[in-house]
Amino acid sequence: MSTPVDFRPVILAGGSGTRFWPRSRRARAKQVLALDGERSMIQQTVERLKPLASLDKTWIITNQLLGHEIADQLPGLPAAQLIQEPASRNTAPACGLSAFLIEKQNPDAVLGVFPSDHVIADEPRFLKALQKGIALAAAGDNIVVLGIEPTRAETGYGYIETGEPARDSAALHVRRFTEKPNQMKAEEFVAAGNYFWNSGMFLWSARTLANAVREHLPETAPLLESIAAAFGTPRFDEVFAELYPKCENISVDYAVLEPRSAKGGHLSHLYCVPAEFAWNDLGSWASLYEYQLEDRLRGDADGNVADSMGHLAIEATDNYIFSPKKFVALVGVENLVIVDTEDALLIAHRDHSQDVGKIVKELSQTGRDELI
Repeated sequence: MSTPVDFRPVILAGGSGTRFWPRSRRARAKQVLALDGERSMIQQTVERLKPLASLDKTWIITNQLLGHEIADQLPGLPAAQLIQEPASRNTAPACGLSAFLIEKQNPDAVLGVFPSDHVIADEPRFLKALQKGIALAAAGDNIVVLGIEPTRAETGYGYIETGEPARDSAALHVRRFTEKPNQMKAEEFVAAGNYFWNSGMFLWSARTLANAVREHLPETAPLLESIAAAFGTPRFDEVFAELYPKCENISVDYAVLEPRSAKGGHLSHLYCVPAEFAWNDLGSWASLYEYQLEDRLRGDADGNVADSMGHLAIEATDNYIFSPKKFVALVGVENLVIVDTEDALLIAHRDHSQDVGKIVKELSQTGRDELI
């Protein structure tokens, strides 16, 4: 009888969610908002993982502005497993630190890295794919990514080129990772039929990830190991604050996955488990609009999606409205995003919703910190 796999979810919740301004702010970013439904994005992420891992097995990597809010939203999460970064250093140091921390407890534990702000439908299929990936990650020095079959030539996602099926597994060998391509390349990838979107959900043993960080980030790894060595001691906060900002600011995709895929074929130990569940990376107001229109059928006959006190649309089509305290009337406009909060109003074309983060940058540069 085989020993059950020790599965530890690591949820990355440190982003600032600037493209969801003005609802998303530094101290109340996208991942702690209920953008879709009554529960916040991070609550939904934790809840869907509960059949495979209880809260006492779960780790959250966030920042110091969001720590209290996340603790309030996730009662029962061990305080020591809510790691609050003293500086933002992208996903490679965050993933690496979790690997070194958990390696001390059980190097064979399988870490599942999950963004905190994705929407996933058909959770039984999600769990089935996840179980396949966990088993593969536990079987050796393997790195597993959940791949999403592309439905369009999206330039905002990374892509995974896959090769032949792995032996005795539902997974595919990974040939290479490609970060966000231009439109022409994205169209080529979708037409080829062996490319998947990179979901940002990864599985690997603590030992495998820790060794990969030692190999590919030789200057950052000793800093993370020193932080992990101080974990649980009175010096942890001091060591964390001193060393973590010195870590390289790089994503785990660039730091580990791309150089690992360069080894090629079976030598890379990189695998993709194709996902058969509906997935949406809520990266902008436009993607939230599309998700709610298509998956929840919340739009009116003219394609307007509203979360408001009420709305009236006259010759107005395909708009997104958030206005919980005001009635909104639209006349002769189309493809707009309208978001009304107590201290700010956003009006943008849906095609430019990816640029909303530029507003936050401009506000920061002009000293309007009260709005961010």
